[in-house]
Amino acid sequence: MSLKLRFELPQKLYLKDPQESAYGRKLLTHAIELFDNLGFESFTFKKLAIKMESTEVSIYRYFENKHLLLLYLNCWYWEWVRYLIDMQVLNVADSKEQLRKAIHCMIHASSKSTLTEYINENILFQVIMKESSKTYHISDVDEENKFGFFIPYKELVGVVADIIEKINMDYPYSKSLASTLFQMINNQIYYSMHLPRLTSLKKKNTLKDLEKMVNHFAFGAISYSEG
Repeated sequence: MSLKLRFELPQKLYLKDPQESAYGRKLLTHAIELFDNLGFESFTFKKLAIKMESTEVSIYRYFENKHLLLLYLNCWYWEWVRYLIDMQVLNVADSKEQLRKAIHCMIHASSKSTLTEYINENILFQVIMKESSKTYHISDVDEENKFGFFIPYKELVGVVADIIEKINMDYPYSKSLASTLFQMINNQIYYSMHLPRLTSLKKKNTLKDLEKMVNHFAFGAISYSEG
């Protein structure tokens, strides 16, 4: 069951798709753990090879460098969130309820799933929360954008933006709001854990309170109309 869920990710990210082999899936498992423990700057393929009891050469058969590996993990997570949203809103007719469910999915996508035993979504979320901006706040972002590296994120934002437009077709900032909500969720959780004076959230009941807050911001913004 765990191997049936597979996402189509931008092909130029990898030399060999790690989802397709036992070694590749093991690589993803350990890479997530190592990114979480060390951070992007201290992460190396040599350290990953030691953790896997493997060789750097074997890792380089899958990825050219650690930046593309981290971006691959970001793309996988964005596809995972979109998958959850698609499943939750599939048979929901009311657009406001669709948005509530989408927000719930964005917040709780970090819950470990039995669909993907080689990916620990909770640990991956920690990596996304701490390291994701390093995949696109870079000097080569325009060049990487030409390769389609950010399509999964764009499509995720598009799904949420479409729901927002169904609620209020005159709302002029649907894509901006959708991307802001996603970043807000990541940042507010991070702040509650490390920089508590930057958020109204408390460590206790963080996700429950965050969901209320994000709904408040989202529906408050959507109700805005010019003039």
